[in-house]
Amino acid sequence: MVVVTVEAIGVPWWIEAPPRAPDFVLSTDNVSYFVRNCYGPAVEEPRQRARLSRERVLRAAVEVADAGGLAGLTIRSLAQELGAKPMSVYYHVAGKDEILDGIIDHVFSQIELPSADGDWRTELRRRAASARDVLRRHRWAISLMESRTSPGPATLRHHDAVIATLRAAGFSLEMTAHAYALIDSYIYGFALQEAALPFEGPDTVADVAESIMEQFDADAYPHLVELATGYYFKTSYDFGDEFDFGLNLILDGLSAALPAESAEDRESRPAPDYRRPGTLNP
Repeated sequence: MVVVTVEAIGVPWWIEAPPRAPDFVLSTDNVSYFVRNCYGPAVEEPRQRARLSRERVLRAAVEVADAGGLAGLTIRSLAQELGAKPMSVYYHVAGKDEILDGIIDHVFSQIELPSADGDWRTELRRRAASARDVLRRHRWAISLMESRTSPGPATLRHHDAVIATLRAAGFSLEMTAHAYALIDSYIYGFALQEAALPFEGPDTVADVAESIMEQFDADAYPHLVELATGYYFKTSYDFGDEFDFGLNLILDGLSAALPAESAEDRESRPAPDYRRPGTLNP
């Protein structure tokens, strides 16, 4: 038997000792039990906060949303994912709004940035493909991408890079706004439709289409049947291929809207420095 004092146990100085625990005669086997029951919650909370960080909290929030959607993302579910207490989460984020802002910024950070120094069509095509891939991994993000009013640094860098690419291509401020809205409407809309489809890839399209066609009179919808039997069933149709087709149509249309000037003139014109004010020429 040994006499164990509060100081000997190693209870942090900032914790006020309970009235029942000045000095106790305990067996060494019971020391851990004593600390856990008398001081456990107060001792563990700082340790949990030390293990956590804002970045780790937001990464866990993304994982929770990926698994169960935004409806399943709560402070309690997030704390459970982290193996911490809910109050430990609040030490790093103020609440649900800050979490949503943070995870959207995380999503934007995963999308490849276009370069204003490259061919604008190639750069915007690469950025669009990357955005589609990211949204397929984080389907919950589609409805949040443009809804947040406190954008993070990755979000701001992303938007600035797209605008810079369009401006360097020769688009006016007005046409830059039109082009950006058009391209992103297409990306988000396609990602939303792709996520909602009742089939995965070309291997299941025919099976799903056939089961749907069995439910209606083919003679009543001849054009629908013609497209399904004459194209979808015969070509191993993959809805995902439509993304590039539609994007190219948009880029072709934007190319036609560029000011009429020779390629020589465009190449010789110095690219504006969008990092300095006063260089945005409409």
